[in-house]
Amino acid sequence: MSREVLPARPFFPEEDIEKIKGFVEEILRSGQLTLGRFTSQLEEAFAKLCGVEHAVAVSSGTAALEIAYRCLGVGEGAEVIVPTNTFSATAAAVIFAGGKPVLADIDPETLCITEEEVKERITSRTKGVVVVHVGGLVCPDVKAIAEVCEDHGLFLVEDAAHAHASRLDGQHAGSFGHAGCFSFYPTKVMTSGEGGMIITNDGALAQKARVLRDQGKESFGSSAIIELGYNWRMPEVCAAIGLVQLSRLEELVEQRRHIAMYYDKELARLDGIRPLRVPQNVYCNYYKYVAFLDEGIDRDVFKARMRELGVRCGGEVYWHPLHLQPLYRRLLGTKEGDFPGAEEAGRRMVCLPVFAGMSLEDAAYVVDCARKVLEEMV
Repeated sequence: MSREVLPARPFFPEEDIEKIKGFVEEILRSGQLTLGRFTSQLEEAFAKLCGVEHAVAVSSGTAALEIAYRCLGVGEGAEVIVPTNTFSATAAAVIFAGGKPVLADIDPETLCITEEEVKERITSRTKGVVVVHVGGLVCPDVKAIAEVCEDHGLFLVEDAAHAHASRLDGQHAGSFGHAGCFSFYPTKVMTSGEGGMIITNDGALAQKARVLRDQGKESFGSSAIIELGYNWRMPEVCAAIGLVQLSRLEELVEQRRHIAMYYDKELARLDGIRPLRVPQNVYCNYYKYVAFLDEGIDRDVFKARMRELGVRCGGEVYWHPLHLQPLYRRLLGTKEGDFPGAEEAGRRMVCLPVFAGMSLEDAAYVVDCARKVLEEMV
């Protein structure tokens, strides 16, 4: 193996490491290790980035989803429409909040839920809809789905775990619905180590989210419990890391886009593979670089051969989709064939390595390996 290219890697230049070290020392000396000034600063800066009034920092993207669902009234008997092409947390948080996820298919060309899929699944029990911006691509139908939700009195939550700084028609992911939920997990475009964020223009929702994240307490300094909350706080150290990463977010995204544009150009010369098409009105952060193999090319064999050459492709987004996962088969009674769009996309999808700090030389090596493997397989 002459070279190894990882699927993802967090990016911390030396000057950022030094800045974080200084912040950690400041936090430790302050004695306030949670819900302090760094959390407040991160919330203010993230809300400004997204063009919304409120941002609430929490312990994870999963926590962000459950808090948002609970704030929006998910409870016993409530159904929430969720695309099957997503990570388990999107649906599991509905269950934890007391509701029932109702799975929907996706457009295999965008990997996202469609307006038509939402309309088909609305019943008298539907409380809301979740749109997932997969791989950093803002769901092309999000505005139309927001209108459907408004017409039917439903909430719209955006699972924007992949979509930091992604935009559609200049509007930031997470700002189209009642709440947007982000993850700062280590593989994400920006990270806080662990953590998440809820954004909203609804002041009452933001206030309830702050109560729920801190054990249901009326306020941080109060002992009055007014809601059934949980420990969903973001530690100050995580907030400090997130603040430093946020200050570099534009650069992190542009580095990813630089690699993605190179892949787009070079993959166009290869037989057997094509990139996910990003609409002209979408600014994609390329959390994932998604491509589709031609029919008849075994994705697992392709990935294994790439790995032998030193290229570790990232996990697909998503295979297997929720309706084929053992848990959801048991809980929801789903089976193969229920959602053909997600199944078609999943079988043919591959995610090439992309991360901030990745060199064009590494990208060229990935393309060269893909060329060799495809020549063997086509």
